[in-house]
Amino acid sequence: MAPNRKDLICRLLKGIETGDPAAVAVVNPEKYIQHNPETPEGGEGLAALFKRLARSSPRVNIPRVFEDGDYVFAHTEYDFASLKIGFEIFRFENDLVVEHWDNIQERQGPNPSGHTMVDGQTQATEIERTESNRRIVQSFIGDVLIDRQLDKLRDYVSEESFIQHSPQLTDGLEALRTALQATSDEGDALIRYERLHRLLAEGSFVLAVSEGHLNGVHTSCYDLFRLSQSKLVEHWDTTEEVPPRTEWKNENGKF
Repeated sequence: MAPNRKDLICRLLKGIETGDPAAVAVVNPEKYIQHNPETPEGGEGLAALFKRLARSSPRVNIPRVFEDGDYVFAHTEYDFASLKIGFEIFRFENDLVVEHWDNIQERQGPNPSGHTMVDGQTQATEIERTESNRRIVQSFIGDVLIDRQLDKLRDYVSEESFIQHSPQLTDGLEALRTALQATSDEGDALIRYERLHRLLAEGSFVLAVSEGHLNGVHTSCYDLFRLSQSKLVEHWDTTEEVPPRTEWKNENGKF
């Protein structure tokens, strides 16, 4: 029986706590493509990162982990001397990881509705709706976040219950509308999504990887949505500034 890929990724991430280089055995160092701009290429770079992080006695919590074909994606909580929240994406070939993306920010909140960046439902349901839920989120990102057709919000977001885990927002559709309508003194939208790079889904959960500008800063946006009966009912996110190319430690790009 093939190893459970979700379990392999959980072991890999928990290896950050010890710095044990054996934790990266799931990574194929000959093929590994690293998209974290601050981490050198290859399995050796990942092992060095684990060793460095272990010096701060880190703790790793994994509230959610999902699988989509050759991809495993996890929602993570780190204590690296400061608290951080992240999303990690790994691509497998056979039973080894060959590619990695992530998006990590400082933990904030709870938000005004009392939700943290990681609480809420953790288990995927509606497995039979995986592809339809993926298409719904793709349309939502395109219509509402990129094309800014805010009049279509009710087509996608539940009016009865929309639970918000983003640290600055409150629950409900109207709070999301207000945030998307906000502009700078010059009249530019403060939240600007410009390109959708990737959608990963398992049942009721869909992770969208997007690029844009927040408050004028080039930003990577990871948005995790939970759907129920074809509507968005819960949302988590992380945002991370994309560093200038001169600061990259590999040449693969953030996305």
